[in-house]
Amino acid sequence: MTDWANKDDVIKSVREDGYNLANASNELKSDREIVLEAVTCNGYALIHASKELRADREIVLEAVKSNGLALEFASKELRGDREVVLTAVTESSVFVLQFASEKLRGDRQFVLEMVKIAGSAHPVFDQSALEYASEELRNDRQVVLEAVKSVGSGLAYASEKLRGDRQVVLEAVKSNGLALQFVSGEFKEDREVVLDAVKSNRLALKFASRRLQIDGIMRLASGEENVSDEDLFLSAYNEIEEKEFDKEIFGKSLAQADGNIEEAKNLYIKLRVENLRK
Repeated sequence: MTDWANKDDVIKSVREDGYNLANASNELKSDREIVLEAVTCNGYALIHASKELRADREIVLEAVKSNGLALEFASKELRGDREVVLTAVTESSVFVLQFASEKLRGDRQFVLEMVKIAGSAHPVFDQSALEYASEELRNDRQVVLEAVKSVGSGLAYASEKLRGDRQVVLEAVKSNGLALQFVSGEFKEDREVVLDAVKSNRLALKFASRRLQIDGIMRLASGEENVSDEDLFLSAYNEIEEKEFDKEIFGKSLAQADGNIEEAKNLYIKLRVENLRK
């Protein structure tokens, strides 16, 4: 039977399962050797370490290397330590940024680094570091652009002003079509934005305006099979009318029509549908 007041017994136990530190006597929870063994085995054991040792940089680094979520239990000072927080994020995900200090979450260079690695380090989580950035940085165009390029859904945490920025919106929906749900109403009516979103994720069409949800080209892009030529001709015509046409195809149409604009428009509709049917 383990004697939780006996150092040798406790060391042996925490080497098997670091979380056994919870059972140790208060005196041994303040023992640096024991706590270091515990957090190396299970970083989350940091929750049971003494206040003094939760401010020990070496111990906290070992803890977050083992389990990034241990950052929550580090001292206030260490939750503002760049290396400690970066190690925690790398091991876990940007989710742990919520435990970083307010000062660090408002540090522009640090947040830029976080938003760039968020999508590549743990893409399965599809979580943006922008969620935990300061309000000021959520309104920083460069930060937000980098964030949505990495994780499109991060658009949800951008300022209202930047959710109305066309370039920001385009980058977001190209990264993740479902980001279309977070854009302002005018972009749900924007053919280029919606088409890019649907190409990225066909389910994005449900977030478009009703007019574009029934548009033939959009439906075809979303994977719908029974789209008639008439619907596609109408969509191509609308592209011309709304001046949101495919520039390459229109260029070919204009060349074939010897510069005649009206003839080029008619030819565009024919070539556009043929291109869509390929």
